[in-house]
Amino acid sequence: MELSVSRQSVGGFPVVAVSGEVDVYSAPALKDSLSELLQSGVTSVVVDLSDVAFLDSTGLGALVEARSATTEAGGALPLVCHQERILKLFAITGLDGVFSIHGTVDDAVATLQA
Repeated sequence: MELSVSRQSVGGFPVVAVSGEVDVYSAPALKDSLSELLQSGVTSVVVDLSDVAFLDSTGLGALVEARSATTEAGGALPLVCHQERILKLFAITGLDGVFSIHGTVDDAVATLQA
């Protein structure tokens, strides 16, 4: 399954919807997409992982790097994920305490609007 990355805007914030597998081969595409948004002046981005079938350490690294960039810019990088196997990966690595993880895009956007 290939990686697909698409963008939309919800509540005035960019939402990057990711689907497929995020691994050592596809993570650079996710990283590039997030970097491009951040370089355009955006400070906060919602990353929707609802349709991600697989996420490895390379994918986690891309998300951690993007989170660092948004934090430095005074923004945030909330994630949307409700799949147990992906959530378990965040818990095992301790990244569930680093990222703000939500069940829906609307919930994630609401945290940015607060």
